[in-house]
Order: sequence, then C-alpha cells, then structure tokens
Amino acid sequence: MKTAIWLYLFIFVAFFDLHAQYPILSPFALSLGAAPSFIGLIMGVYSITHLPGNLLAGYGVDRYGSKPFIVLSLIAAGTVLIFQSRVTDPWQLLAIRSISGFVLAFLSPSCLALLAKLAKDRIHQGKLMSGNGLVHTLASVVSPAAGAYLVAKLGFQASFTALGWGLIATGVIAIFGVREARTPAMAGNAGDDLPVPTNGRSADSNGSPAIPWLFFGIPIALSCSQGILFFELPLSDAARHSVLTSGLLFSMVSLGALVTLAMLFLNRFPAFYRTAFGSLGLAVVFFGMAIGWPVPLYATLFLIGMAKGVIYPAIAAMLAELTSHARYGRVFSLLSISYSVGAFIGPLVSGQLRDSISPFYLAFVGLMIALTLLPFDRFRRVATV
Repeated sequence: MKTAIWLYLFIFVAFFDLHAQYPILSPFALSLGAAPSFIGLIMGVYSITHLPGNLLAGYGVDRYGSKPFIVLSLIAAGTVLIFQSRVTDPWQLLAIRSISGFVLAFLSPSCLALLAKLAKDRIHQGKLMSGNGLVHTLASVVSPAAGAYLVAKLGFQASFTALGWGLIATGVIAIFGVREARTPAMAGNAGDDLPVPTNGRSADSNGSPAIPWLFFGIPIALSCSQGILFFELPLSDAARHSVLTSGLLFSMVSLGALVTLAMLFLNRFPAFYRTAFGSLGLAVVFFGMAIGWPVPLYATLFLIGMAKGVIYPAIAAMLAELTSHARYGRVFSLLSISYSVGAFIGPLVSGQLRDSISPFYLAFVGLMIALTLLPFDRFRRVATV
C-alpha cells in the first residue's frame, strides 16, 4: 500500500504539470505565429509519437518492470519541457512536442501495470484503478487554472521552465519512492493465463473471453473527442481573449470527473456497462454542443467531466480483469496506443474541418460508431460475473 501511495503522489505531480499546459499551449502557438490548422498538427503530433513509445513500453514493462520507465519518462519529459520554453517558431514547437510525446508514452502503461500488479484481488484492483482516476482528476482540477495563472504572472517561458523542473524533481524522487515487487500480489489467481487481445474468440479453457479488438474503438473515440475539446476550448469565444478563463473551463471538466469518481458505489456495477453507458452519455453531451443546446458552457463541461469519471477507470479495470499479470504492460500499452491514435485524429480533424462542420458533431459521430461496433455479446458473461 505504501508503494501505491507514493505512486499516486508521483502521478499527481506528473499530471499536474501536463494538464497545466492544456489551456496555454494553443495561445503559446498563436503567439509564435501558428495558424489554427497548424496548431491542430502540433497537438496531434504529440499523440502520434506516442505510438512507438507505447509499443516499446508494453514489452519493456513486462520484461524490466515499471520503475525504470517511470523515472526516465518523468526526467526526460521535464528536460524536453525546459527546451520547449525556448522555442521561437511553430516548427520548433512541433519538433519539441513530437519528442515530448515519445518520452511520455512510457509513463501511463508503466503506472497502470504497476498498480494492477499491486492488487490483492479483482475488487482491490478495481479500487486501485479508481484511485488512479481520482488522483489524475484531482491534479487536473487545479492544474489548468494554475497553468493559466502562471502564464499571466510569469509568461510562457518561465512557466514552461518551472513545470519542466517540477517533472525532473518528481522523477528523481521516484527513484527512492517506487518499490516494485518481483512477484505480483495476484500471481497464481484464476485467469492469470488470459492472453492479450487477438481475434475476439474465447481465450482459455475456463471460457473467459479475450478482449475483442473492436473494444479499443471506445478509447480511440473517447480520446478523439477529448482532443477535439482540448483544441476547441482555448479558441472558443468564451476563452479566446483570456488564458485564465480557458484554464477555468478545463477545470470544470475535471470537477465533473471528480464528482463521479467520488461515487464509490459505481464500482459495484460491471466495468463493461459503466464504459458503454458512460460513452453514450458523453456522446449525447457532444451532440448537444454541436446543435447549440441551451445548457450553459460551464454546466456542459461539468457533464463531460462526469462521463469521463465513469469511463476511464472502467476501461482500465476491465482490461486488468481480463489480462494476465505477465501481460499487463502489453495490454495497457495497447490502451495507450488507442488513446494516442484518437488524440492525434481529434485536434487534426478539428483544425481542418472546423470552418465547415462543428467539431463537436464529429466527436458525437465517433463515439456512436464505436458504441455501435462494440461487441456486447462478447462481454455479457464478464459483465455478469
């Protein structure tokens, strides 16, 4: 449990630094002379360079453990962020963000794999995943507003430098704070021989289903919709002339997620149903934004956050339930790859098509397609366990 607490602390600091950049990255790119379409590319390339890092992280974590990748990812990300503070044109920012995307690709699979290995049983595993979501959300509640406040007081260069040193310090502390047992707590439990997703057919002699590939359409569509939202919010009429307002808007999303994450009774419901119904609710909200429904923007963002607070822990918990402890690194790297693909598509498409169609309608369509293709029959048995 001590390792989990330390890990939560490092996750909090790391995601605080990362989320603090969301409301300031687009204005920073604009200050360098980048066009909106190029800003979409800058935000998208960060995600696409996650892919090779995610692939390497999957096998690396399973072979060498999570700790070295957590430490090196944090230190490298902080160093890159310091260099980011000194860029002078959009192309330099594009190059720096592509490097940052690669080095940070190792962090999420490493943290999720380590948390899953710390679990004593499936219920404890679900609680640890919810705890990860809670810490992540707590960090993202205050960090966008804090990042905007830093820029308002210190400027872009000093703000990126401060955030970079924060990540480096966290990585150094992680060397001493993270303890990784060689034998996972759940080793030997039933279901440890389950493979990673292959073709959607039954995975083992116990009849436990493998994870169908079509399931990963949900995290792709989810991250695509979030990429669209993160691209559009700083450029909206409400936040265009105020970085601080942009930060407050992002914080509203995190506050909504915090509410549902605090509803611990939700963990009693099957993870698959939480994923499906949470995604449906998120799609409805994006459709409302696309048609200009009368709900205030702050309330709308709060609803988006509530849906995220349901979906993200549910996806991680379900993957952990269906995966062998020896393959946690690979399956969570597949999850991170899915998130990266969606996060690349979202801002890129939004930047190119925002003048002809509402990007929020594209988010709605993507989520509904993913839900339509979701293989409900494959998960019926798991959801009733």
